[in-house]
Amino acid sequence: MSGASTSLPLDALGDYLRAQGLAGTGPLAATVLAGGQSNPTFRITTAEGRNYVLRKKPPGALIASAHAIDREYRVMRALQDTAVPVPRMLAYCDDAALLGTPFYVMEFLQGRVFMDQSLPGVEPAERTAIYREMNRVIAALHAVDYAAVGLADYGKPGNYVGRQVARWSRQCREATVPVTPAMERLMDWLPQHLPQDDETTLVHGDYRLDNLVFHPNEPRVIGVLDWELSTLGHPLADLAYQCMAWRIPPSLWRGIGGLDLAALGIPPESEYVGWYEQATGRQAAEHWDFYLAYNLFRMAAILHGIAQRAQDGNAAAADAVETGAKAGPLAELGWEAAQRYMAGRK
Repeated sequence: MSGASTSLPLDALGDYLRAQGLAGTGPLAATVLAGGQSNPTFRITTAEGRNYVLRKKPPGALIASAHAIDREYRVMRALQDTAVPVPRMLAYCDDAALLGTPFYVMEFLQGRVFMDQSLPGVEPAERTAIYREMNRVIAALHAVDYAAVGLADYGKPGNYVGRQVARWSRQCREATVPVTPAMERLMDWLPQHLPQDDETTLVHGDYRLDNLVFHPNEPRVIGVLDWELSTLGHPLADLAYQCMAWRIPPSLWRGIGGLDLAALGIPPESEYVGWYEQATGRQAAEHWDFYLAYNLFRMAAILHGIAQRAQDGNAAAADAVETGAKAGPLAELGWEAAQRYMAGRK
């Protein structure tokens, strides 16, 4: 994106990187990296040809719990030597005087990021392999001993979904952008139908295809990105977040709903969930539609927050208004899942 580097004071950043041993004496170049509605993200190139990624909080008044780049840095640093692939963390700076907001620097991963979950231009056999790899990595994440890697205090064990519903409901009700009737119904319904199958693991909170960096030539994840929403939580809720894609049509929001999955080489939702069950020993079926309803509500609430930031004038992405408008239709899908859950329990 032309002109993107002007939003960073490169001289001050250069001094900082040199002090960290990450750059020489020459000038820096910066470009905005595509993707992400939340924290502005830049590729930094030094005069010596070294490449880094810099991620910072956006400017302006922010919701206290949002844009948690300090948590992103902490969790990726903790996962460096686990089976979960993450980029190397290089520096964290909480001094807002330097770049206007706190930021961190990590290694730049040279690989592939697939924005479209139907994987256009990819052969069917590789699509299958990519989906298998996504499944392997989320199963590995949920197997991490979070206490052993220093994350015992990274969240509150237990009642994750209940706390999340309360958090996102409160955020929606505090916003000045109005919520839709389906959102209101979900905010009332979800707390009354929380499953009792509680379990706590490390969860990503935003695990989906376009937050993964794949090897340039192999169907292998080399880095999981965008850990802003990670915490200690329920693994099936984390899995169901990714599996919303099977319920959402591509015309609405990053979904594969309604596509000819067999022709594409993409597994049906039931097979994908089955892979996870085999890898982890967990059983997902009993409360699956509840977790889908919860996640569709949560995604709608996140997009509602983007709509609020767009109205307030401090959204990171140019398409924030359009993105925020998708909150209502996603909430409708969430209410449909809630009704399926109730019908299945009669």
